[in-house]
Order: sequence, then C-alpha cells, then structure tokens
Amino acid sequence: MYFCSVNLLAEQIFSITTESNFNEIALQIFKQQAKNCEVYGDYIGHLNINPLTIKHYSAIPFLPINFFKSHAITSSNNMPEIIFSSSGTTGQITSKHLVSDVKIYEQSFNKAFHIFYQNPAETCILALLPSYLEREGSSLIYMVDDLIKQSKIAKSGYFLNNLDELFNTLSDLQKSQQKTLLIGVTYALLDFVEQFSISFPELIVMETGGMKGKRKEMVREELHQVLGRGFGVENIHSEYGMTELLSQAYSHGKGIFNCPPWMKILLRDTSDPLSALQTGTSGGINVIDLANINSCAFIATQDLGKTYANGSFEVIGRFDHADIRGCNLLLQ
Repeated sequence: MYFCSVNLLAEQIFSITTESNFNEIALQIFKQQAKNCEVYGDYIGHLNINPLTIKHYSAIPFLPINFFKSHAITSSNNMPEIIFSSSGTTGQITSKHLVSDVKIYEQSFNKAFHIFYQNPAETCILALLPSYLEREGSSLIYMVDDLIKQSKIAKSGYFLNNLDELFNTLSDLQKSQQKTLLIGVTYALLDFVEQFSISFPELIVMETGGMKGKRKEMVREELHQVLGRGFGVENIHSEYGMTELLSQAYSHGKGIFNCPPWMKILLRDTSDPLSALQTGTSGGINVIDLANINSCAFIATQDLGKTYANGSFEVIGRFDHADIRGCNLLLQ
C-alpha cells in the first residue's frame, strides 16, 4: 500500500498548481516519511511531535542536513539506483543521498529547466565544471549530462581546463546568434574572465556557486560585476541546489531565486532552530523539496537567507564557524 501511494504521489508532485494542493501533498509525504524514514521518525520522536497533529506544511519539523553525512536517509525499502555525494577535502565527511528512483530526479530537473529556461533541445549547453567532473557522484553532473544529451546543438559539451577552446566556441556561437547557456563553477568562470573578454549580451551565464577552496570567497555583487564585465552580459544567473535535494531553484539575476512549484523555502530563527520566521526576515534556510519523496523532503540547511512575499528568496551566507558545507549547530 505504501509503495502504491508513493507512486501516485510522485505523479501528483509535478502537477502542483495551488497552495492548497502543495499543502495536501506535503502533509501526505510528511506522514509517510515520519513512519518510513527511520532517522527522520526518530528525530521527530525526540522532539515529542505527533505527526497527526500537523495540519500545515509550515509546522513540519525539518531534519538537520548534517544527518546526510552520518546516516542513510531513506524512506524506501528499495535499493538505491544511484548515490549522490557532496564534494569535500581529504578526510572530510561528505553527504550521501540515496536515490531509490532516479527517474524522479530526471523529472524534477527537466520540468524545472522547462519552467525557467524552456526547451534544452534548442539551447547550446556549455559546462565549465572541472571540480565536479574530477570526482564521482555529482548530482549536478548527472543533470548537466542529461541536458547536454537533449540539446540538438552540436557545440554543446564540457570544457575542463581548455579555456581557449571555450572562448573560440563562445565567439562562434555569438556570431551565429545561437541561444546559449554556460553553466560553470564560480572559480572556473573567474579563471576564464581573467584570461578572456567577450561581448555576448544574449549569453546566459549560470554560476553554481562555490570556490571549492580554489579562491577567496567574494560577495555576490562583486562576483557578478566581474563576471558580467568579462562575458558582456547584464545579469549573471545562479542555481541553488545541493546533494541532499532533487530539485533546484534558479536566479535570473541579482541573486533572487525562485523555486519550481514542488519546492518551497522557509526560514528558521538562527538562535532557536525550531522556531519559524515570517516572510521578509532573515534566518536559516529550511527547504521543502517534494521530489525527495523517497528520502526526506524537509531539510534544515546551513545556509542563511531572506524570503519575500512572492515566494522568491536570496542566500546571504552561511552560519558562523561553518565548514565548507556548513555548520553543526543543529546537531549540538
């Protein structure tokens, strides 16, 4: 019965159009995961919360993200089809996301891409993601692989350290006025604009964040100014995603992100992790990702952010004393 209802919910998740519909499905997933995800169920039990008393998604407890480093977070009895893992320096414990149905991930990123960027078949997709390509288990590489395969533009593909080739490719695409998306890790995009300059106003440059220990961190405004000048574009796009999620939020500029309909960002008090904050304030970012139907859809991240009345949000930093992926405040 459980697996049948999960399959039905998986179909409904990507058809959400209203707030009440989101709430209904979120509550169903919450009750199933409270019962079937052992780690999440134990966590809720320690909080002395009865899942049956929760009537709105805003009252659902969020699992601290660091549990993905120390436990197998799954609400499915099926063996994982794939395990996504986070990056980390030598000796660092990395997060692992056990994905029992990778088709749900494919549905999630494809539907979101169509919402925010239309049809990947008509877009030349270039990827400058050296640090991700050099390791296994990246959910970002899995997504970009699929999008590149869908593109019907022959020049689509990856660039590792061959920045000369990337410059020549961008120049050709600019001359032919081909719709182009360049998705890159932040430090690699900076490496490019330090060596080359191009005026390609129609180009979509999407930074995925993270200096990965390669460079000193920069504030978003400065980073986007540098990249904007180097590529000759007005706005720098951004992607907000992580190993522990199966959905991404996107920014079309100025660091303001929007979620697909099956994903929401809520805020918590930084001094009281179980207290929710109202829209328009700043606090710790909690994510509802209903695509995480077979792991945990309710995650307390280690990012700090601000939300707005229209559902958009921005990321303003990380908790103090955080490691490269965040902090351990919620587990102390």
